Amino acid sequence: MAGDKPEGGEVPLLYSEGNVAARVALEREVRGWSTTELAERVTRAGIKMNQTAVWRIENGTPRRRINLDEALAFSRVFELPLEELMSPPLEGLDIDSRRLVQEAVEAFYEARDARDRLHHAVVAIANHIKAHPDSSRAIHEQCLRLMGDERDARTLSSDIADGGHY
Repeated sequence: MAGDKPEGGEVPLLYSEGNVAARVALEREVRGWSTTELAERVTRAGIKMNQTAVWRIENGTPRRRINLDEALAFSRVFELPLEELMSPPLEGLDIDSRRLVQEAVEAFYEARDARDRLHHAVVAIANHIKAHPDSSRAIHEQCLRLMGDERDARTLSSDIADGGHY
């Protein structure tokens, strides 16, 4: 059909098994994992895989096919939506840039999770103080003892008094 292929080459598919293979290699490299480590992670995610299979997916001629269960396991292991795993890698990002972005994304989610844990802990303490008002002063003193920094302890105590961190 005219227009399907540019002169002398194939039209790259937006979502393809080849993209998944390229992304598996890229995502593994960004994380600094060996093919053995990736195979172990995929196996722990529920799909038995060995290092040779990973290597053949990334480098084989012909390349090893990827079934849907394996694609879903790679998606889970890399913490990427399947659609993203199937998409071609973005142009203009070298491996160092990808590593920096990966680190920032991981730190963002860790910080968000830490804020959520802090909020839930502060709410629990605030509820405890409501049920046991006589414990308020001792709780605030314990915050100071554990934190060692008066300003940080005051901030935490203020969050407790306000009933939450957010």
